[in-house]
Formats: sequence, C-alpha cells, structure tokens
Amino acid sequence: MAACAFTTRLLPSVRRRVSCSRASALRVFSCVAARSQLHREDGAAALTGKVDRFGGVTVNLGRIGLPTDISESSFSRLLQGSLLQWRAEGKAAVWLHVPISLSRCASAAAAHGFTFHHAKDDHAVLTLWLGEGESRLPAFATHQVGVAGAVVDESSGKVLVVQDRNKTKNAWKFPGGLSDLGENIGVTAVREVFEETGVRSEFRSLLSIRQQHNHPGAFGMSDMYIICRLRPLTYDINFCVQECLRCEWLDLAELAETADTTPITARVAKLLLHGLERGFHAIDLSMEEIPAVYSGMFYQLYHRPLPKITKS
Repeated sequence: MAACAFTTRLLPSVRRRVSCSRASALRVFSCVAARSQLHREDGAAALTGKVDRFGGVTVNLGRIGLPTDISESSFSRLLQGSLLQWRAEGKAAVWLHVPISLSRCASAAAAHGFTFHHAKDDHAVLTLWLGEGESRLPAFATHQVGVAGAVVDESSGKVLVVQDRNKTKNAWKFPGGLSDLGENIGVTAVREVFEETGVRSEFRSLLSIRQQHNHPGAFGMSDMYIICRLRPLTYDINFCVQECLRCEWLDLAELAETADTTPITARVAKLLLHGLERGFHAIDLSMEEIPAVYSGMFYQLYHRPLPKITKS
C-alpha cells in the first residue's frame, strides 16, 4: 500500500515532466523548422517570377511563399542572389510587387537600386533596370479621363446642359464626370448623364478630345476631357441637387452664342449644329471593337466612317 501510495504521488510529477519534455521538443522542432525554411529561402538561387515578352521579370512577394516574418537583411541576401542570376540570364528589368505587410522589403530593395514605380491599394511596385544604358521602362499612367455627354434632341434642336453647383462661374456645360477604371468612354457618358440629370440616353459617337497638362483637378497630372454625342431615350429632367445648380434643354443655336458657357462647350455646340444641318456623319467619330493582335482582348477604335466603295 505504501508503495502504491508512493507511486500514485509520483505519477503526476512524471506526467508533468513528460508533458514539458514533449512541449519543449515541439518548440525546438518548430524553431529548427523555421530556421531551416528561412535557410532554404536565403539559399535559394532566385526569387520566382514571371518573365514577360520584353525580358522583364515580375515578382510578387505576396504570392511566392515568402515567410511573413522574413527580416530585411534576409530578404536583402535573397534578392542579391536573385539579381545575380537574372543579370547572368540577360533579363532586362525587374518589377517587384511589395505588399504592405512586407513593406520592410522595399527598404532592402532600395539598397540594391530599386525605385518606386507606383503604389495601389495594398501594395507598391518597385522597378530596377538591368539592361544597358538608361532605363526604358514605361512610366506609370499619369492621366485622368473625364467624359461628358452631349444629349441632342434632333427633333427640337435642343441639347441637355447643366450648371455645376461647385464651380466659381455658373456656366452651361454638358453633364459628365470621371471615367471609372475599366469603363468604356461611351458607358461613362451615359452613366454620368443619368446620375446628374435623370435622363436616360444611348451612346452614338465621340465628338472631341481636349488635352490639358498640369491640371489642378488631376493632382497636377494630365487630363483628357472627351465629349460624346448621345441620343435621348427619356426627356424628363430630375437633376442631382448635390452636383447641379440648374439643368435644362437648351437650343443649340443659343448655346453656341451665349456668354454663359465655356469655350469648349460653345465650340462643340457649333459642331453639333453643323451635324444637324449636314448630317452627323460629317462630324461623328464612330466606335468599332477590334481584337488586339497580342493579347486577344478587344479594344475600341474611334474614327470617321470609311467611305463605302461600290464595285463596278
């Protein structure tokens, strides 16, 4: 009985020691595995990336299985080995996508000559030119695209115009706004017209393009302002009071001559008058979707209609 009692008292202590030993072993194993994984990353010949048709390598650090706790110095050594391999392979450039969670890697990349190309949402893109001479990498997109819709009622010779609420001058203009990413010009025009005036319409053609640099409303970048011709599907006005002060169907002849408008609006009004008199085929840049040779995607081409050739 005494022996049994002694054994009973001893068992909890043995269990605790075994449990501690197992936990210690697991911690040691985890640490060894982590060091081993980091060593494999450090010793890798190169970061994995996608090679484009121009000889550039795109590496997305958020998608290649990089340890989330990798240090700046460890990544620097990994990047150094990768750059040696890419240069030996004759690669032209490196595009490095760095998520915010690995932003310390951007500092390491900068030490190897990388510079910021652009940032978007939750990541930044750095680049390094590996080819000869000065970098031939394209700059990031620097334009914003504004689109307006000239909704013309051909039966009355009137056009839909608004006065913006937040402008310093109450000038008549065509309703419009900025194009969303991935949005076609005609879709922007139709959407903006409806949002500002409540009038539904359909795209007919492109009329004009204005280019302006160092635009104050585009963060000092360049601005493209495109005016499209639209055909009304409805006529009742229900304009947005947050954006517009006034909204009317105005005679094109009056819009072309009034001082209460902008120079570009007056010029396009005269163009539309010419279209009413001679036919819109004389002023329209119509749109046609054409397949791209390299990507297989479709793009929109705007041009004057080609003359119809009759075969004799």
